[in-house]
Amino acid sequence: MPEDVRPLPIWAGRAAALIGVLLVALSLRSSVAGLSPIINLVAKDVALDPLVLGIVGAAPPVTFALTGLATPWLSRRLGLERSLLLAAALMAVGQFTRALAPDSALLVVSTVVTLVGAAIGNVLLPPIVKRYFPDRITQVTTIYAVFISLSTALPALLAVPFANALGWRFSLGVWFLIALSAIAPWTVASVSHLRRRNAERENPATDAVESEPQLEARLFRSPVAWAIMITFSISSINVYAMFAWLPSLLVTSAHVSHAGAGALLALYSIMGFPCSLLVPWLAGRMRNVGVLLYVALGVLLVGDGGLAFFPTVAPALWVAIAGLGPLLFPLSLVLINSRTRTHAGSVALSGFVQGVGYIIAAISPLTFGLLEQATGTWTLSLVFLFVLSLAAVPAGIILSRGRVLEDDLARRASRSAPR
Repeated sequence: MPEDVRPLPIWAGRAAALIGVLLVALSLRSSVAGLSPIINLVAKDVALDPLVLGIVGAAPPVTFALTGLATPWLSRRLGLERSLLLAAALMAVGQFTRALAPDSALLVVSTVVTLVGAAIGNVLLPPIVKRYFPDRITQVTTIYAVFISLSTALPALLAVPFANALGWRFSLGVWFLIALSAIAPWTVASVSHLRRRNAERENPATDAVESEPQLEARLFRSPVAWAIMITFSISSINVYAMFAWLPSLLVTSAHVSHAGAGALLALYSIMGFPCSLLVPWLAGRMRNVGVLLYVALGVLLVGDGGLAFFPTVAPALWVAIAGLGPLLFPLSLVLINSRTRTHAGSVALSGFVQGVGYIIAAISPLTFGLLEQATGTWTLSLVFLFVLSLAAVPAGIILSRGRVLEDDLARRASRSAPR
């Protein structure tokens, strides 16, 4: 149902789902953001050789990619609600176990378990919003996008104070409480959904659409799917590269202190808050959302260009402007729902966008660092980011046409059908 048709009170018959969405969103990034600031403290008690550190650093995008591609299959087997219940349980168990890890092997395994849970949540939050809040997709997407930003900012901000006061194990483990609290609402939602299915005996045609196993494969032929995936990828490429290398870049090129570089990385993260608030609202009201891709391309040109060619001139300004580039992340969340008609389409598209998008994003930190090592400066690395971001132009052109995934696939199927 369109968002402007008889919206219900946001809690009406769906309080458990809303609480569950927000708690899962608040858990999605804590496993990543809470570890990196205190990795040196962890290394004092747990042997972390360069190989282990490399695995831990590469694990988020790789795990998100592989799990993202598999999550549509999981949702067909368990359903959306039980899959999110599983996601919350995996995040809670993984984070709790990681805090108790006596060695690097258990630390790595528990980190991967946590990330698998987060990856399932990444993919299924858009379609669960489409199922429970079809009248308020923009509003709920805005709220949970802000909660995802909080799940990045709060652990990064509090990790060191918590570790200094109560130890690194507490600093890592405390976040399991949020994931643990998400289990209850998704248990309630799962039971309620099963009862509703049994009582209503859902339309067999709807079940056939939602369980169609070939839908994911056909997405590779959809320009709409590729355009949204590119939108997501540009955001992820820039975020992962900046989180990995921005402090080093600022210290060597802008000549700021290590403390100042950390503060500017926090500034980069904070710029996601206004984007999370404003972009879904704009996307829900604009006829041509491609304009938002061109805006993102413009701020990346200015921000990355400033850091590349004028790093010592107002570095905080360049960082703040570059931090607006990932406005494409909340935009892609909105597009996953607004450019699909069915729950099956939303699940499949979300898995495709995030699965393929994170595979592409996984190469950006490595390439960014290798280019700096090869040239001795960060200029080519930043140019590399901007060149990849130029993919926003064709993606914007496709998305400006307002096409919906299912219509796109049907149109292409009719063209290829024998006559």
